[in-house]
Amino acid sequence: MLKWLARCIFRISGWKMIGQVPDIRKAVFIAAPHTSNWDGFWLLIYKVAIDVDVRFLAKDTLFWWPLGSILNALGAMPIDRRDATSIVPQLVAAFETEDRLFLALAPEGTRKWMPYWKTGFYRIAKAADVPIILAFIDYKKKQMGIGPVLPDGRTREEDLETIRRYYSQFVGKRPELQGPIEFPPE
Repeated sequence: MLKWLARCIFRISGWKMIGQVPDIRKAVFIAAPHTSNWDGFWLLIYKVAIDVDVRFLAKDTLFWWPLGSILNALGAMPIDRRDATSIVPQLVAAFETEDRLFLALAPEGTRKWMPYWKTGFYRIAKAADVPIILAFIDYKKKQMGIGPVLPDGRTREEDLETIRRYYSQFVGKRPELQGPIEFPPE
């Protein structure tokens, strides 16, 4: 029923779903660009419409009753952002203990303008030895979906250049908040 409802919302609102989930058990999804709270709404509708269990991070302070129960049901994983150094190890451990895990991360790390994208998604994927899938939302074309999986065996620079080129084509809800697709040095 929920899948049908989500697909109806897409049709009625004029959004188009692109791509398919690859046949793999674990991956880090890049979800970008992220410029508005609406991104979360649309990506949750998309997740339900294609019937895939993708988890995402939410501030641990949001997990109070009853909101915490709702967030858990939607796939949120509580994260303590006050200790940034523990986030990557926590998520690598989650990949090690779960049989299946798709984790969506917004590399901007916020809905505000940032001079660069954070590379936690990359460090998590490499440390957990899982692929990176490029997922997108494009308000200009009213499309969202799943793009390519980054190939194995490439350098960090090659991967980040592929990511930079791929995401340069998409427009967020608030384009003025889309910073350059740059990454901090290692």
